Amino acid sequence: MSTKYDPTAVENGRYNEWLQEGVFRPSGDKKAKPFSIVLPPPNVTGKLHLGHAWDTTLQDMIIRKKRMEGYDTLWLPGMDHAGIATQAKVEAKLREQGISRYDLGREKFVQKVWEWKDTFAATIKQQWAKLGLSLDYERERFTLDKGLSKAVRRVFVDLYNKGLIYRGEYIINWDPQARTALSDIEVIHKDDKGAFYHVKYPFTDGTKFNGKDYIEIATTRPETMMGDTAVAVNPGDDRYKEIVGKKVLVPLVNREVPIIADQYVDPEEGTGMVKITPAHDPNDFKVGNRHNLERINTMNPDASMNEKAGKYQGMDRFEARKAMVKDLQDQGYMLNIEPIVHSVGHSERTGVQVEARLSTQWFVKMKPLAEQAVQNQSTDDKVSFFPPRFEETFTQWMDNVHDWVISRQLWWGHQIPAWYNKETGETYVGMEAPKDAENWEQDPDVLDTWFSSALWPFSTMGWPDDTEDMKRYFPTDTLVTGYDIIFFWVSRMIFQSLEFTHRRPFKDVLLHGLIRDSQGRKMSKSLGNGIDPMDVIDKYGADALRWFLSVGGTPGQDLKFSYDKMDSAWNFINKIWNASRYVIMNLDGVTKPELPDQSEWQLSDKWILSRLNTTISEVSDLFDKYNFGEADRKLYDFIWNDFCDWYIEMSKEALTGSDENLKQNTQHILAYVLDKTLRLLQPIMPFVTEYIWQKMPHEGQSLVTAAYPTADSQFDNPTAEHEMQSLIDLIKAVRNIRNEANAPLSSPIDLLVQTENPTLKQIFETNRDYIDRFCHTQELTIGDQVDAPKLSMSAVITDATIYVPLAELVDLNDEKKRVQKDVAKFTSEVTRSTKKLANSRFVENAPEAVVNEEREKQADYQSKLDAAKERLQQISNEL
Repeated sequence: MSTKYDPTAVENGRYNEWLQEGVFRPSGDKKAKPFSIVLPPPNVTGKLHLGHAWDTTLQDMIIRKKRMEGYDTLWLPGMDHAGIATQAKVEAKLREQGISRYDLGREKFVQKVWEWKDTFAATIKQQWAKLGLSLDYERERFTLDKGLSKAVRRVFVDLYNKGLIYRGEYIINWDPQARTALSDIEVIHKDDKGAFYHVKYPFTDGTKFNGKDYIEIATTRPETMMGDTAVAVNPGDDRYKEIVGKKVLVPLVNREVPIIADQYVDPEEGTGMVKITPAHDPNDFKVGNRHNLERINTMNPDASMNEKAGKYQGMDRFEARKAMVKDLQDQGYMLNIEPIVHSVGHSERTGVQVEARLSTQWFVKMKPLAEQAVQNQSTDDKVSFFPPRFEETFTQWMDNVHDWVISRQLWWGHQIPAWYNKETGETYVGMEAPKDAENWEQDPDVLDTWFSSALWPFSTMGWPDDTEDMKRYFPTDTLVTGYDIIFFWVSRMIFQSLEFTHRRPFKDVLLHGLIRDSQGRKMSKSLGNGIDPMDVIDKYGADALRWFLSVGGTPGQDLKFSYDKMDSAWNFINKIWNASRYVIMNLDGVTKPELPDQSEWQLSDKWILSRLNTTISEVSDLFDKYNFGEADRKLYDFIWNDFCDWYIEMSKEALTGSDENLKQNTQHILAYVLDKTLRLLQPIMPFVTEYIWQKMPHEGQSLVTAAYPTADSQFDNPTAEHEMQSLIDLIKAVRNIRNEANAPLSSPIDLLVQTENPTLKQIFETNRDYIDRFCHTQELTIGDQVDAPKLSMSAVITDATIYVPLAELVDLNDEKKRVQKDVAKFTSEVTRSTKKLANSRFVENAPEAVVNEEREKQADYQSKLDAAKERLQQISNEL
């Protein structure tokens, strides 16, 4: 192994070796318990971003651990055709060439999109490989492949036959650039500058109201006035009772419209009078239905004005607004223009302002499906949310969900399996086209991308066919995705799965947040703060990125990216590298890591094996609870502190000594601990752990399929951990004294250890070699009474006081100040603990173990305080 960790050299070629070895495929062991994950399919609109890297890293960690634990694991990959998003990208590319999809025609345009898909699908697969994702490519799916298309048609036809899919004319969200309908959750609301335009609507019969022959109507969208068919007031608003039933004239178009009463109008808002435009506002649409009002659509699909807009025909909607405002002013209809900032809907995909448009669309009737999904959360087949608070988010949305508009006026996607008879207009919905296809015309629209994505957990397994994969791997076990698509995707998978398979689609759903920049800002092109995960891998390696994504996240919370954290991740792997290199260099003759007989274990051996066992138990438990950050911190602490800083350093005494049996025992324990540590790390940083493991004595083909460590109670040794901690406390205290006295480690010192605890005295006596090595002692004195020199520095640890005579370096006055600080610190801790134990609510309500732990702390701090006070008195006597 090289002297420095080089991620490029470590990772180069390894992924292809794994693929050739077939280690990512399900084991095929029918006796093994199955465990499956379906990869949330990335859109074929471009490259993967850091959010994808986070999402897939967490999934890979889960599946790798389960694979090592002996489960028959399936991680099924795939990609999403992403209808409007992909079509928008291709259309933008065509616009650069001066052509549109209409110039090409549907067939050629769709061919262009397939070419785009093939290009970016290849890029995404290269990125999966670079991240080290252990996917089963033999089962890879695409939302427009033949099998998934069959599933989509089956769902559409069945829902239609059940009366849960219907076609009707409704107000929908319309994207004028993509020229397609949008669902409510595809609309993003942003604050835009606008105005309230206060306009006169004159009475047609000369009525006077409040001394005026007109009423005042305020609107933010004068361009829709040509579609006005009524003015409404609240029926309980006494101010307007006398004019209900009167007629007013819509300016510019000179159309007579009635004043009606409807509960929709809020009498407290504005003047309490609103214009009703049924073809251009969803609420007005409902009012119009209640009062049988005409629906006058004044806009074309591209949001230009149509022939019903009169002289404004052909104008863009915003040009028409300006022209109408000028005409209203010129003709004396404009009373006032009041500038405002208001929330306006924009298309999530194209960014343009959304229009509410009257349109004939296909809808899913959501109420029965939503009720079924909510009811299922009270059964044993419920979906468990992590963090649990998101279950309420899910159920609240389901309780308030609207019917889902599923048709899109696009060419890229699943074309709706509905045909209309050319002569009779009859509608036919079926899995295949009518036999006399020449007499029918298929609906040109395609289905919302989320319609096919909602079937992903079971359509990818081969449903609606009764496949072996469906029997074995469905329902899937864990879904990992961002909390921002609970409504878009998670909810829809749940209700579709319950409707068609009568089972939940996954047992658990782990929701993570967004990755933000170091300042906490969302990454975006406009801010220029986006980070390409592949660039990060090129600099630090995939394992470092994976470690950062794993250790830094908390379920449900956002994650801040920073290069400082990436530096820390690389440094940690370099620490592992150097420790592993040291172990491997000292394994001469070891062919298999086997533990020596327990009777031959030294204190440090018992301690490291006990700490390893605790770490295995804690890490495995935290992993299974999806608390990866805390699991990683346990791993980090064990590797960096226990293994590298202490055990490896202590092993040097045995490895360089003359006792061959002790040397061999230490070699085997080093190899054993390193082997288990690499196995614990493999799900998180697969490349470097595989590389090191292959350099070690080992059994098996790959670390990917090696057994994950399990805790064994025979290794639990709290006594050894306590004894070793006392030794570490002593060594740390001496090092601190050296630092304060500016005495380098190379200079030998005398060390006096005073303890009246016979067990502690025995520990220190037995481990004199370690104390001598780590403290570089010239003379070591251990006893219940020691004669501390006048000029010395001291430290208090549990049940012992340490003295280091440093006559030429220590000023006794400085030492007094330092001990006074110790007295103050321990006094504060004793006071805090005493108050806590004096609190009856704490003592009576806290778990017994917690109360006992606090009592032990109090006793320990009191002991240290007494020792510090005694030392302070000694110094005072000597000054």
